[in-house]
Amino acid sequence: MIKEKGNIILKTKDLSIGYTSKKAKTSVASNINIELKKGSLVGLIGANGIGKSTLLRTLTNVQNPLSGQVFINNTDLLKYAPLDLAKVMSLVLTEPLASKNLSVLELVALGRQPYTNWVGNLSKNDIDIVNTALEQTNISALKHKKCYELSDGQLQKVMIARALAQDTELIILDEPTTHLDMYHKAYILKLLQKLAKETNKTILFSSHEIDLAIQLCDNLIVMTNNEVVSDEPCHLISKGTFGTLFPKDLIAFDEKTGSFRMKK
Repeated sequence: MIKEKGNIILKTKDLSIGYTSKKAKTSVASNINIELKKGSLVGLIGANGIGKSTLLRTLTNVQNPLSGQVFINNTDLLKYAPLDLAKVMSLVLTEPLASKNLSVLELVALGRQPYTNWVGNLSKNDIDIVNTALEQTNISALKHKKCYELSDGQLQKVMIARALAQDTELIILDEPTTHLDMYHKAYILKLLQKLAKETNKTILFSSHEIDLAIQLCDNLIVMTNNEVVSDEPCHLISKGTFGTLFPKDLIAFDEKTGSFRMKK
């Protein structure tokens, strides 16, 4: 059964995130209640060191929450077996590739691993899905190139194509525009916006490109020292949320232009 766009793919309930040691628990953020709708592009923004990566690691089951719950399709994240989770959520991380000697086609095809048999043979359906992912990210012409031959921007598109080939309802990206110039930062985020609309997948990404995220995202998750809030960008602007992101002595948010500016 096809789910409607208004359906909630991921939600949290009274989530607290942080770290646990033998001596104590260190809380990074608490009382996080967010909902990600099907087919939406969602940006996670906040100052450096505020806890964006910790939140993403918790949402993707890389680390456990201090308290509260994460649900994907109304099922507690902790109840998913690894293979089942790989069929509903795909990740694009910032870690370097283990081997850049793979071709673009081979790397994108790795997205089909949750569905192939133990030998890893690709069916005609798998190959069709891989080729579609290459087309959706405009890299079909690169399919036989080795990954070490690619620019950073091209390689990021390959990683997004691999996530598309995994064919999950939810795609989560950690800083997908790192190391890219301004043109390619905008290109990648526009591509994510296009993919969310055309594939009806839910795409969540963390980013320092706050001005671009405000312009392109359906919803934003904003982390500050005091709270984590989620809403449409226009509502967050009217609430004055962006004015709390940085110290006001150097950077201010201009509500009229919807962008940040340096104070003179």
